[in-house]
Amino acid sequence: MIELLIEKVIYASRGFLAPVYLALSLALLALSIKFFQEFAHFLPHSLALNSQDLILKILCFIDLTLAGRLIIMVISSGYENFVAPLDFGENPEKLGWLGTHAYASLKRKVATSIVAISSIHLTFVVSALCMGYLDKMTNTH
Repeated sequence: MIELLIEKVIYASRGFLAPVYLALSLALLALSIKFFQEFAHFLPHSLALNSQDLILKILCFIDLTLAGRLIIMVISSGYENFVAPLDFGENPEKLGWLGTHAYASLKRKVATSIVAISSIHLTFVVSALCMGYLDKMTNTH
């Protein structure tokens, strides 16, 4: 009897994730606002940037986009897998992959996204180091 009650409470506790996914939706909104804020600041100055700075800024936009996709994957698949099925009725806008990804598949996609985001940051670091080295070389001669 107690075991059944414990199992019901544990199973019902998955509902605690719903507000977490809602908060992630708000985080996605904040990320979108930051993206367009950065883009509005970037656009008027884009012609004055050298090619390296332009590429780094574009990589920053790609980074923000990948982070947004990661949030969408976690919200959608996480809610679908752990809280409740998403019911869109006959809405043709339903994403085709919803409800088809197992938890292991979601983990692989999240890991892949994190690697892609990390690669962009690594590109920033390597580029900054190279530019610093070149700057040092040109200032010493």
